[in-house]
Amino acid sequence: MKTEKQTRREFLQAGMAAPLAFTFMKNSEAENLNSFEPNTELNEITVSELQAAMKAGKMSAKEIAKKYLERIENVDKRLNSVIETNPDALKIAEEMDKQRKNKQVRGALHGIPVLLKDNIDTADRMKTTAGSFALIDAPTPKRDAFLVEQLRKAGAVILGKTNLSEWANFRSTNSSSGWSGRGGQTNNPYILNRNACGSSTGSAVAVAANLTAVSIGTETDGSIVCPAAFCGIVGIKPTLGLISRSGVIPIAHSQDTAGQKDGLKGARIGVAKDFWGKKDEVDKAMNNALDAMKQAGATLVDVKFPTLKKFDAAEFEVLLYEFKTDLEKYLAERNAKYKTLADLIKFNEDNREREMPYFGQEIFLQAQKKGNLQSREYRLALQKSKTLTKAQGIDAIMNKDKLDAIAAPSNSTAWMTDLMNGDCGSSYISSSSLAAVAGYPNITVPAGFAREMPIGISFFGRPYSEPTLIKIAYAFEQATKARRMPKFLPAYA
Repeated sequence: MKTEKQTRREFLQAGMAAPLAFTFMKNSEAENLNSFEPNTELNEITVSELQAAMKAGKMSAKEIAKKYLERIENVDKRLNSVIETNPDALKIAEEMDKQRKNKQVRGALHGIPVLLKDNIDTADRMKTTAGSFALIDAPTPKRDAFLVEQLRKAGAVILGKTNLSEWANFRSTNSSSGWSGRGGQTNNPYILNRNACGSSTGSAVAVAANLTAVSIGTETDGSIVCPAAFCGIVGIKPTLGLISRSGVIPIAHSQDTAGQKDGLKGARIGVAKDFWGKKDEVDKAMNNALDAMKQAGATLVDVKFPTLKKFDAAEFEVLLYEFKTDLEKYLAERNAKYKTLADLIKFNEDNREREMPYFGQEIFLQAQKKGNLQSREYRLALQKSKTLTKAQGIDAIMNKDKLDAIAAPSNSTAWMTDLMNGDCGSSYISSSSLAAVAGYPNITVPAGFAREMPIGISFFGRPYSEPTLIKIAYAFEQATKARRMPKFLPAYA
């Protein structure tokens, strides 16, 4: 029998305290194509390539949106990554074409299709439910989430909403990542009976399978980094607060955030050796990645984090308190029928066949017992978790060794999806937690494969160091070209 402390630690190590950190998750620059899939001209195409095609008149925004919608219709039956498409997508794309024709291009995202995770508010004909039937009939949000407002201003075409781990995987310690009552189970596109990690599961799978050019996920701890790595794509979790969280169904405000070829030359990279030695296949991929970085001119420095595993319980305590407070504030602003966490707990019990056919709501019940954010227990847990990951964690290591970034494996190999027993990732690698709890940026990039499953490498560092991290990550991506298309294999042979 597991103790509550062991259960909490495993929960956090599984990166399942999913969202609320917004991030772009985009296709890599790899060139391999999957010829047996429809609309192959869009496979692996980048935002810049789509812009060039529209500028040259080879494709219109409406044609691009239509092709992606057709691909979702044909391909997503095997993946279940898109929870609904936008009935107004083609109309929006057509308007972007008119503006382009009138030389009113708004920027790099003009006419580019974007999918949003289903916990991000849109004031349109789509729903925002966090995957739960409890919000299926809730009033339409009064306004778009701030990040959606900015996407629309930039000319993006909101293509639809993606499936996720229900309530951002903060309902049960025995959940299956990528499952929601409303959307069902999302599958990994590389091997369909493998998990794609959570909670921004659908957002990552959709990009990996070329169902969109860009998608938006959210992260509290691992919910962008983990699914991006499991799906062989780039995932960016920005510094806490860099992108507004307004209009996003929350877990915790203290952690929720939205993600040059010579960039490695002269860079000092800390190698977080705490995350080696868990799985031979991952170590092999990471050692190859380190060799590539050295060949590209980086200086590598082995580092160790003495505070690891000392902040897990404090982090979970903070999440329980903030989840209850932040969620009830969101429900009140949404004017939803169910206005409190207690209401949602009762809804789940009353709708057990739809909402709890495989796992329960242990985390909901734990959060319900918590008081307000003036509690001494909460304030001490928050201080402890931040101190151990910032001043005594990332900051201390980077200052001591004068580092530009820290590198670590993003993930172990994907476990088989098991709805009855929940996530069971052996030797899970929880490198996302340091940056997540600190509120610092983290980028994962494809680094290789263990048989048919992708392995990612993470680069994280100081707050607001996104330009440095992107430069390093891009240089690594161009040096290795590790991304390759998924094969939609049914299972391991």
